[in-house]
Amino acid sequence: MQLSRPDGYELDDDTARLDLDLVHTWLSTDAYWALGRPRPVLDAAVAGSDNYGIYTAEGTQAAFCRVVTDRATFGWLCDVYVDRAHRGRGLGRWMVAALRDHYTKPGFRRLLLATNDAHGVYAAVGFGPLLTPERWMELSFETVPELTAPATVESAASSDDPSSASKGVRAAS
Repeated sequence: MQLSRPDGYELDDDTARLDLDLVHTWLSTDAYWALGRPRPVLDAAVAGSDNYGIYTAEGTQAAFCRVVTDRATFGWLCDVYVDRAHRGRGLGRWMVAALRDHYTKPGFRRLLLATNDAHGVYAAVGFGPLLTPERWMELSFETVPELTAPATVESAASSDDPSSASKGVRAAS
């Protein structure tokens, strides 16, 4: 996907064009949801996502986002970031509207996102609260301490506890 605006900004889905050093700086130092995110985590996230950048007429990257998707039924829009020097020009809204249109196709049922402070940007292009929040559940590895501990796989034969055969995985101490 390549789209351009009359003011010279271009939206592009070419992952090779992304300035990942710049994206990492933006997210790990200025994005509340990704503060301190290590570069290898960003690299893995980019590898598993559809990625989008906005670029100036000179080719400098001005914004980034990604969509985690199966490309058939579901997508999660995340890591939406517009460089502070380029804010106030409608770039975030333009990018999200373009992605909404791109993923609107037969069979694609839902595009989700989460935000703490940009509800107006997303509402302007059609996003709203979950229609059926009672159907949704979350497993947050940040709030369940035993799930954040490294796990080890132990052989059931090496344990004196017969119930360990059905467990197979134990938290390392």
